[in-house]
Amino acid sequence: MKAKSDLLATRHRQSSLVSPVRLASTGSELTVRKRKATARMPAGERREQILRKAFDFFSEYGLTAQTRALADACGVSQRLLYSVFPSKASLINAVYNAYIAGPFKAIWLEQLRDRRLPLPLRLQVFYEEYYEKLLTRGWLRLFLYSSLAEVEYAPTYISEIIRRLLEAIAEEAAHDAGVALPEERALLQELGWVLHGNISHLAIRRHVYRDQTAVEVSTVIAMHVQAFLSAVPIICRDMSVKGSP
Repeated sequence: MKAKSDLLATRHRQSSLVSPVRLASTGSELTVRKRKATARMPAGERREQILRKAFDFFSEYGLTAQTRALADACGVSQRLLYSVFPSKASLINAVYNAYIAGPFKAIWLEQLRDRRLPLPLRLQVFYEEYYEKLLTRGWLRLFLYSSLAEVEYAPTYISEIIRRLLEAIAEEAAHDAGVALPEERALLQELGWVLHGNISHLAIRRHVYRDQTAVEVSTVIAMHVQAFLSAVPIICRDMSVKGSP
């Protein structure tokens, strides 16, 4: 079975051929390949166009897809593609910065720590927006594809962004419950994963597994938030007991 990227490239090549023309002198047929001229645009706009197309392309066909097929999908030549991004690695890194890490808002962390509002509301508002802005079909597929291709999207995203988020969630939850946090940082982060992992898997079920249900996303998020906050006192006390001499 051909890979998706190969099939895409084949379909594009077939569609770019004009009808065979017959040579009057020999009676033979000549197939002429014809590519539409690439529209001129400012360098910045061209870069953004390729990035957007690359995000869509990689999320659909994976990061191992050929750059020739990618160039076809972008409507540019490979030569033009490489004039904007000198290597496939540089393009992959640019896609990460623009579409994987880029949508995360630093203000979300500040809002999660704003104790003027009840914690259940803070978590609900954050995860509804996080689900809508980041956990889209394309974002999730590209995130999963990168892990299968052993590209450092997931480890980098977790180390640069998610660990800070996990610690903020755990600290606020422990403060709200009036219990002590585990001293070990890894355990602190795992406490945050109890909630964050469930919300992430909700998005995977809906967008990747195509799990069809009539239950609203906001309702499911509220269920996970309530379950997490109810469990935090028990988890923290259990960790405290185990860590005692």
